[in-house]
Amino acid sequence: MSLYELAILGSATPAESATLTSTIDAMIRDFGLVLGTDVRIHLHGEVEGRDPRAAFAAVYFGGAPLGDLEVTTELVSASAPVIPTIASGQQFVESVPGFLQSANGLMRRDDDPEMTVAAAALLECVGLLRRQRRVFISYRRTESRAAALQLHDLLSSRGFDVFLDTHDIRPGDPFQDVLWHRLVDSDVMVMLDTPEYFDSRWTRQEIGRARAKEIQVLRVIWPDHVPTRLTDLSETVYLDAAALEGRDGPIAAGTVDEIVLKVERLRSRSIASRYMSITGKLRADVERIGGAIEAIGAHRAIAVRLFDDRKIWAYPIVGIPTAETLHDVAEKARGADQREAPVLVYDHIGIREAWNSHLRWLDEQIHAVRAIRVSEAGWALAAWGD
Repeated sequence: MSLYELAILGSATPAESATLTSTIDAMIRDFGLVLGTDVRIHLHGEVEGRDPRAAFAAVYFGGAPLGDLEVTTELVSASAPVIPTIASGQQFVESVPGFLQSANGLMRRDDDPEMTVAAAALLECVGLLRRQRRVFISYRRTESRAAALQLHDLLSSRGFDVFLDTHDIRPGDPFQDVLWHRLVDSDVMVMLDTPEYFDSRWTRQEIGRARAKEIQVLRVIWPDHVPTRLTDLSETVYLDAAALEGRDGPIAAGTVDEIVLKVERLRSRSIASRYMSITGKLRADVERIGGAIEAIGAHRAIAVRLFDDRKIWAYPIVGIPTAETLHDVAEKARGADQREAPVLVYDHIGIREAWNSHLRWLDEQIHAVRAIRVSEAGWALAAWGD
């Protein structure tokens, strides 16, 4: 069976369906998933043959005439997530059936011809991408402040939770602890690569720690600046003189929109890379104590066979766990009829000590889900149940 099933419904043209399918295919390959095997996409009437055990979401293309009304009504009645979407210039109320109008719609932008945002929204619904959309902006205030403020506001308006040091640290908070905490919970770092960026030890640490945590970096290079080769592997946007309206920004409209779309695309690569890293560390520890990884299930759950032949399900989590994360894992395990309490596995490095203490308290109080640090996985699983 497929682990994930998606549907493209409504008035989508063959070209639109093909474009969205191609973008989804590129994103799921970041996770090592195969279209048609691990992920199945249903078009129009095919959705009636979906597997109810698989994680599912649909996108409904508004327009005239309204299509797939019966099957979409059935999906909504079954509480399956359906994302209504319209093209730029269409009116939501006129283009989407009434029973879908209570859902927040997605307008497809003209500057997103690959439908990256729609593909990401579908993958968020089935749990491949997390719903938190977090971006960290790394910059020198003396060189790129206006551009940083512009990106903060634009990314925020596009649904991202953006960290900017001048906006997001409360008075009296420990500055660096909060900064590292927010960094390790980010999907993408936007690095404004100006001539003096590496002259600051703080920005040097930011880029170094982002790479240590396998957070994808989008490097925006200032005009006439020769960047260091230390960041050559980063996704890059080169600015020319016409792309900057002032020495420190803002960035011209067309170019800044390109930056936002690249951030959207990098999310899946970043989350996949961090997920694979946690999974790899978990596998190594499990095998070291005589256990084995048996299978990967829906919602990226991992079946672990312990050395005493007991089976548990582990859920690697990217970023910082919360009580909401524990609840989500418990619900997914319950829906999959997993008998033992599921295990949430996370990387604690960079998380504030106050939050680590909170996580320990949650683990002591909430028994529906257990939580372990991936760096201590072998140690914890060797004594599992004691």
